[in-house]
Amino acid sequence: MALKTNSADGRTRSSIQIFIVVGLCCFFYILGAWQRSGFGKADNLAMEITKNTGDCNLIPSLNFETHHGGEIETLNDSESKPKEFKPCDPGYTDYTPCQDQRRAMTFPRENMIYRERHCPMEEEKLHCLIPAPKGYVTPFPWPKSRDYVPFANAPYKSLTVEKAIQNWVQYEGNVFRFPGGGTQFPQGADKYIDQLASVIPIANGTVRTALDTGCGVASWGAYLWSRNVIAMSFAPRDSHEAQVQFALERGVPAVIGVLGTIKMPYPSRAFDMAHCSRCLIPWGANDGTYLKEVDRVLRPGGYWVLSGPPINWKNSYKAWQRPKEELQEEQRKIEEVAKLLCWDKKYEKGEMAIWQKRVNAKSCPGRRDDSQVTLCQAADPNDVWYKKMEGCITSYPDVSSRDEVAGGELKAFPDRLFSVPPTVASGFVPGVSVETYQEDNNNWKKHVNSYRKINKLIDSGRYRNIMDMNAGLGGFAAALESSKLWVMNVVPTIAEKSTLGVIYERGLIGIYHDWCEAFSTYPRTYDLIHANGVFSLYKDKCNIEDILLEMDRILRPEGAVIFRDEVDVLIKVRKIVGGMRWDTKMVDHEDGPLVPEKILVAVKQYWVAGGNSTSSQ
Repeated sequence: MALKTNSADGRTRSSIQIFIVVGLCCFFYILGAWQRSGFGKADNLAMEITKNTGDCNLIPSLNFETHHGGEIETLNDSESKPKEFKPCDPGYTDYTPCQDQRRAMTFPRENMIYRERHCPMEEEKLHCLIPAPKGYVTPFPWPKSRDYVPFANAPYKSLTVEKAIQNWVQYEGNVFRFPGGGTQFPQGADKYIDQLASVIPIANGTVRTALDTGCGVASWGAYLWSRNVIAMSFAPRDSHEAQVQFALERGVPAVIGVLGTIKMPYPSRAFDMAHCSRCLIPWGANDGTYLKEVDRVLRPGGYWVLSGPPINWKNSYKAWQRPKEELQEEQRKIEEVAKLLCWDKKYEKGEMAIWQKRVNAKSCPGRRDDSQVTLCQAADPNDVWYKKMEGCITSYPDVSSRDEVAGGELKAFPDRLFSVPPTVASGFVPGVSVETYQEDNNNWKKHVNSYRKINKLIDSGRYRNIMDMNAGLGGFAAALESSKLWVMNVVPTIAEKSTLGVIYERGLIGIYHDWCEAFSTYPRTYDLIHANGVFSLYKDKCNIEDILLEMDRILRPEGAVIFRDEVDVLIKVRKIVGGMRWDTKMVDHEDGPLVPEKILVAVKQYWVAGGNSTSSQ
C-alpha cells in the first residue's frame, strides 16, 4: 500500500485513494482488505473486517507513541537514515541458504550427507532481499489452502507429471489442486487415516503430536489436522522439487530435513506417533540407526507406522520391481531392530504395519541382558544440534512400577495444553516450577490479548503459518491456539533453558535452531513471526542484520512481525528494517510507558522480482 505524506498540511493519503489511515489499528484493517488473494481479489473475510472497523479507536491502555527515553524519533536525520537493502537477483527467488543445491553437490552422497544442512560461510552470505516471484499472491485461507495453491507461488509442475497416478498434485488453470492422495494412499489420506485410527487412538486426543518422515507434499499431516493431530513433516530438498514448499503453501507444518548422519532437531520423547509412507529411508541399515533415532523422539507408548516396502513383500515385490530376497532381508532387519527397541507389532495388513513402543524399561526386562543392546551414555538426550546419530538406544526415564509411563503420563488433548507438563511437575527443567509455569501462561495470555488489540487480523484466519523465534515454555502458542493457525515453536540452541520437551508435552510442536544460521525452510513460508527477546539473546553472538534478513526471507509479502524486547534493542532493529521495505510502529508495554520493554510491530510490503513495492521509500 503506497502511503505518501503531504508535508504542507501533514495529511496522509493512500495512493489507491480508498481508505484514510488512522493509526496502526486501521493500518492492519486496511492491509487485510487489500491482501492479494488467490485470484487477485480482496479476501472476503478481510473486506468484512474493514467494513466494521468503525472509528478504529484503540483501547486507552495501549499507547502507540512510546514515552521511554531514547526513541528513534529523537535521532537526527543523518543518524536515523537506514541502510537500503537491494533486491537479490530473481534467480534467488527460492533460495534456501543451508540447503543450497549447488553447495550440496560438493558433499558426499553417502548416508545422505549432501542433503543435510550445509550453511554458507560468512563471506558467502547474501546481504540483499529475496524477491517473491512475479504474480505472487496471498495463499488461500485454511481450509481451502489444504486443497489449492496458487501456481505463481510455487511454479513447478514436475510433481504433477511424476506423481500423476498417485494423486499427489494436479495442475488446473492458475492453481495446483491437491486431491489428498499419496504414494501409499492414492484413494486419499482420509481413508488411510481411518485405517490407522482402527489401531491407534487418534480420535480421543491421546495422540496429538506426529512426525512424518519423507512427507512429500504433506497430505497425511494436512488431513490429520481435522482430527486435532498436528504433524511435523519433513523432506529433503531433492529431485521432488518444492515438496516442502507446497506443504507450507498449503498451510501444513513442514521443514526441509533428512535422516542422514545428524540427529533430528527435536527433543527426546516428543512425538505420540511417527510415520513413514514409502519414504525410502533404509530403516534396517547401519544397525538400525535411523529406527533408534525414531525411538529417541517417540514417546513411551507411542506408535510407529510403516507403509510400503518392504511390508507385504511376498505379494508386492513384482509391482515394486525389486528382488524378493532383498525385500525379505530388509523386513527381517526392521523386525530385528524393533525387537531390540522392545516395540510390539500391533498390526500388519496389506502394505501397512504398526508398532507400539512400550511405556517403560521395566516392561522390557530382557533388554538389559541382551548383548546386542547398547544404551546411550549421553548425559542429555536433548543435546542434538549438529550432533552425530549414534548406534545406541536412548534409555527410558526411571519408573517405580511396570505400569508407570516413563517421563510421566500426559492428559489427552486439549486438556494437556494448559495442564502442568510432567517435566515441570517433576522439577526436571531447572528454574521452572509449577508456579513459574502457571505465571508464564498468565503473562502470555495478557500479551496475546494486547497483540489482538494491535493487530485485528490475528484471529481472522489471515495468519495461518506462525513462528515463535524464542518460544520459551510455549505460552505464546498456547494462548493463540486455534484451528485456524499453527505455531512453529523455535527454541534457540543458546537459550538458557532447554524447554522444547515441555512444548511437546503441551501438545504443541517446535524445533531447535540457532538464529546465527538460516532456518530450514523456503522463502515466504510464514505469515506472522513473533520475536520475543531474540535480539537481546543474540547480542554479540552474530550479526543482527543477518537475523533480520533471514526473517525477511521466510516472511510472506504483507506478513507481519511482532518484536518484544528492550527499547534500545528495538530502536536498532527498527533502523535496520527501515531499509528492508517494512513498515513499523513502536508500542508501549501493556503495563504502561515506564516499562523498558516495548513492542515493535512491522508489516512487510508487497513487492515482487522486477516490480514495485506497496509503499514509497
